[in-house]
Amino acid sequence: MPAPKILITDCDHDSISTEQDLAREHGIELVLAQCHSEDDVIAAAAGAAALVVQYAPITARVLDALPGLKAISRYGVGVDTVDVHAATLRGVAVCNVPDYGTEDVSDHAVALALTLARGTARMDRDVRRGIHDMAPVRPLHRVNTRIFGVVGLGLIGSATAQKAKGLGYTIIGSDPALAPGTVTRDGVKVVTFDELLSRADVVSLHVPLNPGTHHLINADSLSRMKTGAVLINTCRGAVVDTGALAAALASGHLYGAGLDVFEEEPLPSTSPLLALENTVLTPHAAWYSEESYGELKRRTLENVIEVCAGRTPRNILNPKVLV
Repeated sequence: MPAPKILITDCDHDSISTEQDLAREHGIELVLAQCHSEDDVIAAAAGAAALVVQYAPITARVLDALPGLKAISRYGVGVDTVDVHAATLRGVAVCNVPDYGTEDVSDHAVALALTLARGTARMDRDVRRGIHDMAPVRPLHRVNTRIFGVVGLGLIGSATAQKAKGLGYTIIGSDPALAPGTVTRDGVKVVTFDELLSRADVVSLHVPLNPGTHHLINADSLSRMKTGAVLINTCRGAVVDTGALAAALASGHLYGAGLDVFEEEPLPSTSPLLALENTVLTPHAAWYSEESYGELKRRTLENVIEVCAGRTPRNILNPKVLV
């Protein structure tokens, strides 16, 4: 029997040696492509039993062109480039790695919040320009006088809340799965989204991207945030309306924003965010540490290897397809 073929549709990592070692260990034929379109995937994936995906589109059209496909596994948590419903209807397992970067992303969210809370990035830029003045970052406040609001109390949001609490912030959170007025097992007071916007000095976003969260932060929701508040986004760029955020920052309604993700990545040189001194910008790097990098690569491939072997993988979004 020929070895099953697994296609990595696209990958911008510096190496796939971890995946190659694992494939050899399991007798898998592993092929790397750099697909950007549906047609690219269809052409490269002919005869594949499974796909490992980073950003390539996996649509109903792609799935119909690959009738032998058994599984799809995405590098990361979100699966917004995969039509999960279409895959489920066709009996294709969809997998992800939901917890590989919990520590790393929550660390990054808190780091962005503290960078803005103490003005360190802005002062660093000023000192390099010969400006030795605190005026551009004032007012600064003690962390233990500030309210930190977490939007989305899943694994990463909850970890962020606990780390921020340890620094002295008062924590509130909102999540559609949790009733306002309750308290989570970690001691986070649950409030409505509207209340969080009106009370929080820091609003940190930890939600998936879907039709309900697209532009969750828009001109209206920004207007309901406290004057002088800070927005942190380490989840998905399209959760925030870039134009509306830039306007709120330029007007001074928001004190600042710490952003690791953007509606268009990489961030174009024409983005209004680049001209704003009250932003701290990082290149979709929150997920990364040496530890998370290795775990992500190994577990993403292990998911599809398990499905191809007739076993249930560690993480699957539509387990009924394996029944």
